[in-house]
Amino acid sequence: MIKMAEENLMSDPAIREIFSKIAGEIIMSDNPGAEMKKWREKFNLTQVELAQIMGVSASVISDYESGRRKSPGARFIRKFVKSLVLKDMERGGIVLSGLRRILLGSDLLREAVLDMREFSIPISIARFCEAIEADLIVGHAFSATPLLGYTVVDSVKLVLDVPSYDYIKLYGATTQRAAIFTRVAYGRSPLVAVKSMQAGMGGLRPALVVLHGVKKVDELGLEIAKRENIPLAVSRIEGIDALIEKLRNIK
Repeated sequence: MIKMAEENLMSDPAIREIFSKIAGEIIMSDNPGAEMKKWREKFNLTQVELAQIMGVSASVISDYESGRRKSPGARFIRKFVKSLVLKDMERGGIVLSGLRRILLGSDLLREAVLDMREFSIPISIARFCEAIEADLIVGHAFSATPLLGYTVVDSVKLVLDVPSYDYIKLYGATTQRAAIFTRVAYGRSPLVAVKSMQAGMGGLRPALVVLHGVKKVDELGLEIAKRENIPLAVSRIEGIDALIEKLRNIK
């Protein structure tokens, strides 16, 4: 099984490109350990799980991530990334399916997307909102609707920099996901962007829109959510890093 997965890794140009981009980000980072931790968490692996796959002790992974060891060499990084990719392929390629769209999209899109994940088990909108301390203010009738993933974006970069033809890549493997907009002042521009996405993509839309950083939602934003029948929530969590940590803790 592993040998077949390795052959698939080498024969699929998209996966090879993803492999190279992840490895490149680690090598070029000023803090390779932090970058390794970021990617390990994106692939939903613990230090112990990753260490077992790589055939090293968990303390080795911990030491690199914390900076107690010097930057890993190219051979270790290659083994590290290959282990992430092969394990995800073994699980059905849940993470890779989303990364195909984002990492192979434009540089501007990659800069706008702060985090992205597919769930192996669906979670209801109500439970999702509870996990990220969000109040559902539009669409209470959709509380039981299942979510299969989420995408977190910097709303300012998305609206100002990312070309509209790249928007569809925000959906990853499924549109049945939460679109979480950070750096939001009033909530108008994210809802306008979602409305524009629908017009340009045959009615496709996220199953839930979450605004982060807003104190009071703009009336136009609320009206768009109501008219378009889009569940809308506002997260009370302070800080983007804290929000992403909460998201990654969803099991």
